[in-house]
Amino acid sequence: MTVVENTRKPRLRGAATRFINARLAAGRVAFPLADLVEQPGLSVTAARNQLLRLGDSTVRVSPRQQFFLIVGPEHRAMGAPPPAWWLEDYFGWLGHPYYLALQSAAETYGSCPQALQRTQVITNVARRDIEVGRIRVRFFVKRGVSNTPTQPLANAFAPMRVSTPAATAFDLIRYAARLGGIGRAVETLLPLLPLISVPDLRRVLEAENETATTQRLGYILSTAGRSELAEVVRSSLPAKLTLIPLSPSKADRTRGNVVQLWRIRDNAGDLRL
Repeated sequence: MTVVENTRKPRLRGAATRFINARLAAGRVAFPLADLVEQPGLSVTAARNQLLRLGDSTVRVSPRQQFFLIVGPEHRAMGAPPPAWWLEDYFGWLGHPYYLALQSAAETYGSCPQALQRTQVITNVARRDIEVGRIRVRFFVKRGVSNTPTQPLANAFAPMRVSTPAATAFDLIRYAARLGGIGRAVETLLPLLPLISVPDLRRVLEAENETATTQRLGYILSTAGRSELAEVVRSSLPAKLTLIPLSPSKADRTRGNVVQLWRIRDNAGDLRL
C-alpha cells in the first residue's frame, strides 16, 4: 500500500498546473472544477487547494459556481479573460442556450455609439449578473431563445453565437426600456439597417411572434426610410392592431401623434431618424 501511495503523489502534485497548461494549449480558458477532479484523479479538496496555490492565475466566475477562468498575464489587469473567450464553455457547462445580444451584438457589427461597460447575453432562464475582476456580464431572459436566428461570431478566439443583424434590431426594441430607453435603442439600431436582409428579417419575425415589438420596429424602419424592410414587417402583422405607445417606459403615454398604419403613438419625442 505504501508503494502505491508513493507512486501516486508525483503524478498528483502539480496536476492543476498541467491541466491548465493543456487547456490553454487547446485554446480554452475556462473549465468546471469537475473536469479538474476527473482527469488527474484529484479529490475535490485537493483540486481546490491546488487552484488556490496558483493565485491569480485562475478565478471563479462567482462564489456560488464551480466554474473557473484561466487568467493569462495579458488579462491580469482585467482580472479575467474577455467573455467572448469563455461564454460558450460556460453555457455548455450550464446546459442552457445563449447568444451574444443587444448592444454587445451590435458592436460586433460595427454599431457602438457608446462604450459598453457590460457584455449583454440573452438566455432562457434568469441568472445573476457575473462580476469577475473588471469583467461584467449582464443576462436578459427570453423563453424562445433557441428560435432566435444567430450566427457564429466572426474572427473569434473561441466559438460564440451572436444574434443576426435583424435579430439584434428586434431585441434592441424589445428590451429598449432596460437599455436606457427607445432613443438609446434606436441610436444603436440605425447603423445595423444596411446589414439587415429581407430573408433574415422574415426569419426573425416568424421566430419572435411579438406583435407590439413588431409594430414598433416597423414604425422605426418606415420612419428611417427603409421601406422594403418596413413592408416585410407590415405584412407579418394582423389587419387589426391595438394602439400602443412607441415608448412604454414613458410616464405619459397619451401625448404624441398617432401613426395609423402602425397604430403607434409616438410619445418618444425626437429620435433623430
